[in-house]
Amino acid sequence: MKATIYHNPRCSKSREALAILNGTPGLAVEVIEYLKTPPSRETLKDLYRRAGMTAREGLRIAEDAAKPLKGTDDDAILDAMAANPILIERPLVVTEKGARLGRPPERVREIL
Repeated sequence: MKATIYHNPRCSKSREALAILNGTPGLAVEVIEYLKTPPSRETLKDLYRRAGMTAREGLRIAEDAAKPLKGTDDDAILDAMAANPILIERPLVVTEKGARLGRPPERVREIL
């Protein structure tokens, strides 16, 4: 099986999720450093759909750039995330079984 992780190496939760993936026998892991190679708006929309969550739930609200998005709809949030990927909460992991936001990192086991 293959897993793709949208990863920020500076984030401890993202590193923990990557360690879980790398420790799973038989799993091929693709690492995408999303700050260097941001996912498109459509990719994000699909990831959140597969994870059963809204874009708002995937918004990194601790970022100053998220403050102006309070009260906006998911379309505006997706546009902002695509333009400024620091707004994407991490890590996002996707496999053939679905997608998960790895907070806590153990949640990625649900799709392995």
